[in-house]
Formats: sequence, structure tokens, C-alpha cells
Amino acid sequence: MRLGIVMLALTALLLVAGCGNPAANKSRAVTGEAAPTTSPQAAGGQKYSITSQNSKIDFIGSQVAGSHSGSFQKFSGEIDYTGNPETSRVSVDIDTASLNADDPKLTEHLKTPDFFDVAKYPKATFVSTAIRPGGEKGASHTVTGNLTLHGVTKSVTFPATIGATADAINVDANFAINRKDFGINYAGPTNNLIRDDVVLTLKIHATKG
Repeated sequence: MRLGIVMLALTALLLVAGCGNPAANKSRAVTGEAAPTTSPQAAGGQKYSITSQNSKIDFIGSQVAGSHSGSFQKFSGEIDYTGNPETSRVSVDIDTASLNADDPKLTEHLKTPDFFDVAKYPKATFVSTAIRPGGEKGASHTVTGNLTLHGVTKSVTFPATIGATADAINVDANFAINRKDFGINYAGPTNNLIRDDVVLTLKIHATKG
């Protein structure tokens, strides 16, 4: 009887921990070796501008006891759109020092060598290398590209929904990525460990010209 009570208690704790993980039900980015970026992708494409005024790059990180949200406030890039997402190209440069979290002390901590080390690595970049039709959880496409973060470059693949109008290209993506793949290994306090997976939400509204 006592053993049964203990097992029930452990199960309840595991369920609570699982529910508290914002990455639990998200698609997971697949990382690997960086891919060549010398393909003639998007030759002759129409340029659409990505700015921090028309788009958002948000993130959620979590510990055992809870989670925190944040975003990057300064970034820029472009989509070379050919009229077909599969032959188009996306590139983005992010000012890592522009990150802002929901707690001022956390914002400053995230900028230190424990996390992004923005003094040493002031910029993160993403350049797409392939865009394929179809994706997880109803996404219209699967995007692959080279992400450089914290001095590490990896190929990253994630689902995204891409739509085009006469004046804008919209890209929406929501997925989990493992921070340790990019050498961000700070564990946090032993009684409140930081989870490896971070949820990224991209809302891109790139405008023509």
C-alpha cells in the first residue's frame, strides 16, 4: 500500500513537470553539420525586407520551477522570393545584445558568458539552404538553413508556414531547439535546473522593396 502511494506521488510529480515544460508539445528542430550555401537558389528573386518593425523573433526558456519569455529587439534580413517558396532564400542577422527578457535581471544574465556572451558573439545569423513543401503539425513547408549562434554554426531544420501576397511574404514558425547544440551549457542552480530546449517563435512579415 505504501509503495503504491509513493508511485502515485512520483507519477503526479512527473506529470506536473511535463505540463510545465513549454517545449513538451512543440516540433523539434533537427540540427546537424552546416550545409553549403553556394547554391544558385533564388537567382533573380524579388527582394522582401525583414526588419524588427515588421517581424518578431520571440523565445521561451524554462526551469523546473517555471518559464521566462523574451525576444530580440534588433534584427534585419531579406527574402529573395522567386514566386515559389521552394526556390526562394531567407537570410537574417540578429543583434544578440538586443535581447530582452520578462525580468530585467534575467535580461542582463542572458547577455553574459553563461548564455549568449553578447560581448564576444554580438551577432547571430541564419541563411536558408533548402525549403521543401510540407511540414509537421500542419506547416506548409520545412525550412533548412545554417544558424550561427554563440560562435557555433549548425544546419537547422524546422517546420514553417509560408504565405505570399502582392506586397509581403509571411513566415510563421514555432518549434523547440536545443541550446546545448550551440554551446550554451549553463545548467542553473541544482534545485532549479534549466531545461535544454528553448521554444522559438518566428513571425515574419517581409515587405517588398
